[in-house]
Amino acid sequence: MTRKLLIIVILILVGLLAWLSFWSPTEVGIDPEAPQHNALDLASPPQGGDFVLDSVNGPVALADLRGKVVLIYFGYTWCPDICPTNLVLIAGALKALTPEELERVRVLFISVDPERDSATRLAEYSGYFHPEILGLTGTSEQIAEVAKLYGAAYRRTDLDDSAMGYVVDHSAYTHVVDTQGKLVLNLDHATPSTDIVAAIRNLLGSSPSTENQSKP
Repeated sequence: MTRKLLIIVILILVGLLAWLSFWSPTEVGIDPEAPQHNALDLASPPQGGDFVLDSVNGPVALADLRGKVVLIYFGYTWCPDICPTNLVLIAGALKALTPEELERVRVLFISVDPERDSATRLAEYSGYFHPEILGLTGTSEQIAEVAKLYGAAYRRTDLDDSAMGYVVDHSAYTHVVDTQGKLVLNLDHATPSTDIVAAIRNLLGSSPSTENQSKP
């Protein structure tokens, strides 16, 4: 990870930890004086479906992830609040899984800001939260097609007198795809890690008790 990006991520996480100490589900922004940044509702009912987008290691096809539970989240690396919140909670869920469970799970972080989010930047950013979170990008047209499949909404808002230039308001649902590639669940913004773990284990057919019993 480049030094500049590492500093940005650290600053975001420090602010996020302070925010979570008093955050409530109806609140989105960290600072009322900060640039406006909103979580949008879905643009349409999510239908799901296969797609191919680019990672730092080349093309990634959802169809190639059959056998895994896949979590799909739309966001971007410059997101000041919404994305870090969800990625921290998703990472917390991944850390709670057993190694055997983790092998059967993948998280796809799809950028809605392809203009600024290169595959390399996405890899550095998403990997900071957890190595099983894979950053994906593509052309604006490709992103729009995938977003339509999952009902994801996003819109660019230019900022005056801001180093960021613009923010991208976006929907903040985590879309859960089962091992057969079917969209089965859409988790709300800031769903607790424990609920994410429960959803994953339900689809994997595992539980803490069965996992513990299988260990010598």
